[in-house]
Amino acid sequence: MFSKTVQNSKEILRFIKEFNSDLGTVFGNGDRNVIKLFDLNGQTVNIKSFKIPNIVNKIAYKYFRKSKAKRSFEYATLLLERGIGTPQPLAYFENFNNLGLRESYYVSEHLDANLTFRELVEIPDYPDNEDILRHFTKFTFDLHEKGIEFLDHSPGNTLIKKEQNDSYSFYLVDLNRMNFHETMDFDMRMKNFSRLTPKKEMIAIMSNEYAKYYAESESVVFEKMWQFTIQFQDEFARKRRLKEKLKFWKS
Repeated sequence: MFSKTVQNSKEILRFIKEFNSDLGTVFGNGDRNVIKLFDLNGQTVNIKSFKIPNIVNKIAYKYFRKSKAKRSFEYATLLLERGIGTPQPLAYFENFNNLGLRESYYVSEHLDANLTFRELVEIPDYPDNEDILRHFTKFTFDLHEKGIEFLDHSPGNTLIKKEQNDSYSFYLVDLNRMNFHETMDFDMRMKNFSRLTPKKEMIAIMSNEYAKYYAESESVVFEKMWQFTIQFQDEFARKRRLKEKLKFWKS
């Protein structure tokens, strides 16, 4: 399935067919999914190959649920229609066999960003750190006002680009888990910040900024945002300990 804007569909199909060859450049670490960059007449194209699903999901993606590739394409289109930044979607591809889904790919324009949210967490003295953080908070508020619940709102999934006028633009990536609502209540909004950072000082800045636009006091916003952050961090630590125990008993 191609976007209506695509003019070089045959070349993109060639990239897909030769994805596992030496063609293209691997981008990122490729732990679960593999991303490769390809040159398309001077434009850099980003192709994400999703991990082949297990037997249950193979069947589910064929008969009951949309694949991650299809959801990524459709959600990117919806985001752009709502004025939310994301790299321009170009296409998605699905390869099925008798059992279910095998390979699937999501194709978009590649965006050269200056940083992701992760740099703000890991580099406290990153230039304009607080200013970027406040702009990011306003960006997240705008998501919530438009009823967009980005379930993978985590440090690596927002690309940040500095513009010529020293303002910042934000672009969501890794889009396959997302809900769209008529409205989002306070708890849903605050929980959406829980994956971003364990740093209390960053939560304080974000709650201060969010309270400028929402009908709750800064103290209430901070308390709820920090509560959900602690819950997420505790659950994350619990799962990590469990994985380590399982590795120990398997070894």
